[in-house]
Amino acid sequence: MIHRGETVEKAVRESGYSITKLAKRMGKSRRHIYNVFENPQVPIETVLEIGRIIHYDFSEILPQGGFYISPDSHNISSDNKGAYGPNEQSVEYWKNKYLILLEKYNAVLEKMGEER
Repeated sequence: MIHRGETVEKAVRESGYSITKLAKRMGKSRRHIYNVFENPQVPIETVLEIGRIIHYDFSEILPQGGFYISPDSHNISSDNKGAYGPNEQSVEYWKNKYLILLEKYNAVLEKMGEER
């Protein structure tokens, strides 16, 4: 069974996101990123930060019971109900919002390309 750090490493490598860019976005060194990959107990906050950067949902590896990811604040908060991860409606909402924004961005890029 692979540990949390190995799961993060696999996701980062499959995303094609460079280790150097990831380290810069996090304000850390490349060595720090490699240490994350080797750590079986990577802090959840670090996992979520990496997930946001590479656009990957790590909800499968989050511990069940006691953690909930708030879609508004992108923070983990304690929850006595034992739920974890955002509910399906929130996931769809943010996914659709991202796709709309991406389409607008692509339209702007196309317009800029036509003006040249």
